[in-house]
Amino acid sequence: MIRLTVTAEVFPIAGAFRISRESRTEAKVIVATITDGTHTGRGEAVPYPRYGETMEGVIAEVEAEANAIAEGLDREGLRATMKAGAARNAIDCALWDFEAKRSGESVAAKLGLTLSPLTTAYTLSLGEPEEMAEAARNAARPLLKVKLGGGRADEARIAAVREAAPEATLIVDANEGWSENNLLINMSACAKAGVALIEQPLPASRDGVLANISHPVPICADESVHTSGDLERLTARYDAVNVKLDKAGGLTEALAMVKAAKALDLKVMLGCMVGTSLSMAPAIYAAQEADFVDVDGPLLLAEDRTPGLHYEGSIVHPPIPELWG
Repeated sequence: MIRLTVTAEVFPIAGAFRISRESRTEAKVIVATITDGTHTGRGEAVPYPRYGETMEGVIAEVEAEANAIAEGLDREGLRATMKAGAARNAIDCALWDFEAKRSGESVAAKLGLTLSPLTTAYTLSLGEPEEMAEAARNAARPLLKVKLGGGRADEARIAAVREAAPEATLIVDANEGWSENNLLINMSACAKAGVALIEQPLPASRDGVLANISHPVPICADESVHTSGDLERLTARYDAVNVKLDKAGGLTEALAMVKAAKALDLKVMLGCMVGTSLSMAPAIYAAQEADFVDVDGPLLLAEDRTPGLHYEGSIVHPPIPELWG
């Protein structure tokens, strides 16, 4: 008999992770496990309060699918019957892993993929300009994701980071922290600093203005996009989309999103929440066709799970089967 169970785990963050609306010192994750008693698959998800998710709520959602999984619910059935979000992500990824372990055929083989190492962004938490500049110097990474969203100081923050990391490719992430009043000023500062991409400058509920202004720097939807059904309505507002498995509700939908975004001529960032290597591992598969990769979650932790993904600086290698897939 196939059995689905779920557990909650907590991993300390190295220092603190700060964005425009919150600061965290822990990564709280849930792990779905599917087993037939011989073969076991796992999927990790990160509940996100921005989308109304709690640890308790996501655990309950996963537990509610136990009978359906025992009766043979597959990934496409799950995608059709369960809402997108962290709970579906955990189950979907556990199903992929379980199928691979049970069949002896890897996820890469099932997808017809040859996995390559990828260059991931490294996130600089929101802070004072001098603090962020020092973090950029210490990171010494080729691709930096700079958290902004703190009012007029953002001009100074991005200038300080650029001065500290003159050769790095910069992505700016405002996490909905800008407004119509400072949008053009901050975009101009980003253009001056040679920023490659701006993520979610405005709240998702007020992003319509983006369709009516020029984009001196490409703009990427994050909180405004969850599944492939959102993409077409966003093409007038955004130049790129951030695909995250926790938003999409699993690798199955994330793969569909990447394909659909490319068909609409949208660039793709493959992103993540702050989780362990078990969260990042499935994302590696969807990230193979991405224009930007942001799967640095384990690099932000004080300690990752073992075995974890292998990082060499900003290069992340495909997962080993003992971890996932």
